[in-house]
Order: sequence, then structure tokens, then C-alpha cells
Amino acid sequence: MKKRNIILVPVFALLMLGSCKEGKDNGAQAETDPIAEAMAADSVDIPMRQVTVGQKTYNVADIDDSARVYKDNVDRSRCFIVISKKEYRLYVYEVAADQKDTTLVAHFPVCYAKYPEAKTQSGDMRTPESSMQEPFTIKQIQDASDWHHDFGDGRGSIKSYGNWFLRLDTPGFTGVGIHGSTNNEASVPGRDSEGCIRLRDADLIVLHDRFAQEGQKVVIKGIKQGKLPFELKAEQALAERYKAPKAGYKAPATAEPQEDTGPAIPENDGSADIAPTSPPPSACSPDKQAEPAKGGVNPSLGARPSDKELEKLKQKGGIKPSKEQPKKK
Repeated sequence: MKKRNIILVPVFALLMLGSCKEGKDNGAQAETDPIAEAMAADSVDIPMRQVTVGQKTYNVADIDDSARVYKDNVDRSRCFIVISKKEYRLYVYEVAADQKDTTLVAHFPVCYAKYPEAKTQSGDMRTPESSMQEPFTIKQIQDASDWHHDFGDGRGSIKSYGNWFLRLDTPGFTGVGIHGSTNNEASVPGRDSEGCIRLRDADLIVLHDRFAQEGQKVVIKGIKQGKLPFELKAEQALAERYKAPKAGYKAPATAEPQEDTGPAIPENDGSADIAPTSPPPSACSPDKQAEPAKGGVNPSLGARPSDKELEKLKQKGGIKPSKEQPKKK
């Protein structure tokens, strides 16, 4: 297993973000291009390997990665998501109240489409991409705990989405979202979906309960795109503050008290406490609604994984796997 190595380089310009949008050019800069420099600093490709679970074989990233949350108390209206195809990760950032700085608050390993290139047409098994200037948004958050899907691999219609489906507004395409990996957790991190972004089921709950909301901006970077200047700066600040963060959902014991994050950016309001609705037919939507699950799902905010789940996280570098393990979109 190859460990992830993150290389930090000096940043010559701070990317100004306002509700996940880049600021205007402040005029001529030094001879170096900070964006090109940032991309060059993240030039190592992550190798792939195959993992077989039952009758299903997954193309997974050959890295040892796990979810980490560095800050619990965030203002969701100032948070945005960056998904890196290159790193097989979903990052959550929070913009400061004065919009002069950006903090990395969490990251989660992800699985995206079978083919890494940008989506060009429906059914091409690719994940669409967006930019800081024109990000996607979370247009709806739906209860997907009973959603099923048939992947055409002989397993029939099976639960595939975890507890939530964060439906994205992706101009030109429908049915793309962020969801769980029920029966397909072995695919995370990796490339196996039909176009959506998969998280481990327990990670999806954390993302939903603590960070996500309707209207939130989502940037999906291409397979060859490295880190932007604000990302490098945020990671450097995190490294200096936490030194050697521990895996899991609690910030290290040495973490400093969090300051008041101030008023929300008005453009990005909303709430993740959304009443579940039936999904319209789409590429990433289920084939049918199953009978209501006994016991149901507890979508209470702030719910943390159990001690047993955290222990398993530490032991295997991941989140508690679901009971089944096949494939998804």
C-alpha cells in the first residue's frame, strides 16, 4: 500500500473566495504562475489496483486513506466542497467571515466514475467536472436509505446509496450526485461508479450531518488538475497547527479553541434538514423504492460514529464497511 505524500510549496498569491468564487485579478503578479506552480506540486499519479469482493472486481486507488474532520463547529453557509479526481478525495473548506482566508475542515476518500475523463454525454460512465468560476451546486438532499439500483452485474436490484443522495445541479446532465456506497464500499477510494461520487456510508452521514446543505457550491477537478493556491495554503496552515493529526472524526487534543466564525455569506443559505422526497428517474437514481426499512434512519445532526466504528477506522484506515459489498454506479 502506498502512503499519500502531500508536497507543500510556497504560495505567492492567495485565492480570494466569496461563496466559492475566485476574486478578481489584482493586477500583474511575479513571473511565476501560482496556479501552474500549485499543479506542478501535485504531479504524482496514484497507481490503481484491482480488488475482488464476491463476484465483483473493483478498480481502486492504491493508497491508504481515511476520513478526517479537523473542525466540527462550522458555518455551513460559508462551506464549499472540492472533489479531486486526481487524489480520490472530497474536501470541505470554510471561507472566513471576511472572505480573506479559507480553512480545510474535513476530507473524505471517494469513488467516482469508471473512466476518469470529463463527462461528455449521458451514459458514458464519466463524472462531470466544474471550476471555481462555474461550480456545481447541491440542489436537493434526499433520503436514499431505501433506494435500490441494478448494476447489470448479476446481483440484481440492491441497496446502493447509503442514507443520503446529494443531488447536484450539473448543467447538461441529470442524475449526478454525492451518495453512499452500500454494497460497494470496497470501491472507495477508486473508479467504479456510473458518474456519481461515492463516499463510504459512514462518511456520507458525517458530511450530511455536519457540513452539507442545499445551495452549497461543489467543484469537481479534472484528473490532471493539482491543488490551487488556496488549497496549498490551507493544508500548510493545517500542518502547522495540528502537526500530526490522528485519524478519526475528532480533532487532535492539541487543537486550539475555535473562534467565532462570524456571520454567514448571504448568497449561500439553506439547510441540510430536508424532508425526503422520491427521486425522479435519472442515471444515478434508484430503480425503485424499497419497502420502508425497519427502524429507519436517524438523521439527527451532530451524530458521531460509535466507538466501535472509530476503532475499526483506526485499524483499517477507513470507515465501518456496510454488511454487503458489491458494486455501484
